[in-house]
Amino acid sequence: MSFGGSQNSYLNPLIPFSGPIHGGLQDGHEVIVNGSVLQSFETSFSVNFQCGFNGNDIAFHFNPRFENGGFVVCNTKQNGSWGREERKMQMPFQKGVPFEIHFQVHSTAFKVIVNGNYFVQYEHRIPFHRVDTISIQGNVQVSYINFKNNTSAPIQPSCYVLQHTVAAKPPHRPKASKFKPPQPIYPTTGQTVITQTVFPGIHSVPQMPSAPVFPRQVFSNKLYPLPFSTTIFGGLYPSRNIIISGTVLLAADKFTINLKCGKDIAFHLNPRFKEQAVVRNTQINYSWGSEERGLPGFMPFTRGQPFTVQIICEVHCLKVSVNGQHQFNYNHRVKNLCSINQLEVSGDIQLIHVQVS
Repeated sequence: MSFGGSQNSYLNPLIPFSGPIHGGLQDGHEVIVNGSVLQSFETSFSVNFQCGFNGNDIAFHFNPRFENGGFVVCNTKQNGSWGREERKMQMPFQKGVPFEIHFQVHSTAFKVIVNGNYFVQYEHRIPFHRVDTISIQGNVQVSYINFKNNTSAPIQPSCYVLQHTVAAKPPHRPKASKFKPPQPIYPTTGQTVITQTVFPGIHSVPQMPSAPVFPRQVFSNKLYPLPFSTTIFGGLYPSRNIIISGTVLLAADKFTINLKCGKDIAFHLNPRFKEQAVVRNTQINYSWGSEERGLPGFMPFTRGQPFTVQIICEVHCLKVSVNGQHQFNYNHRVKNLCSINQLEVSGDIQLIHVQVS
């Protein structure tokens, strides 16, 4: 099946950009575009899912336009001719502000999620499996284009412990009429309200029928209070995904991302700019273990520049990438993964986006 590891991310592509989608699109695929709208005189940008490179057949044209208060046009082009426009009279993008768009492929339609919020659904007019090219044009700078195949994610138990066998017990299920969604999470500074957004049915990890479904947590704000801390509902387990985006301050010394279990730090990620190093470690009972510093290339963080860190939990390790480029694996030192249920971010950055899925 396509996207099965053969589709590489596109990193910092020059706009206008066109690139192949190997194997075409299939039901369950997801294409993620991360970037920012430029401050310029241009008034629009577009993301096109095309059949070939010539642009004569575009299955899905997603076109935010900033004139007349802002709106988004969706359309299809067949044999060089545009069809009937569908307009969403809302503008989820701002000039000079980063964004992340998730294009989810379903059997009947594309579903579009912008900055963690459902935005629009566009029914297929051309069979989606004919799409083999993505094209981006206009007033944007793109950090990366990622590809996911959600249909191939493993079925995940509610709690994962390395090197142990856990007898499964069906969890207590409250009656539907008594279910209450999680309460909003508030920063300690009291300046900005950060709410937990729940998207029923949108999960990157299919759940066992007897396993509780943990909500996808998305936090986004232009000016983010630090230090930031939130609970990771359900803890870690293989295929759990954490995304942290922000901008390094011009005079930055260091910043920290911690995954904690109680008072212990299961994973400590600490970019240090004076040392040009990214330090990783674990602290148990207030004692640090051995540091890890090796990287495949140069320091992936730059003062004054935006970044996106992705942490993917696997059976034996955490896989960490920066701006779509894999940097290292960190073997689990805390074996009870579901006890790792706290995320902390602090230091010399402006934090823009946090997502746990």
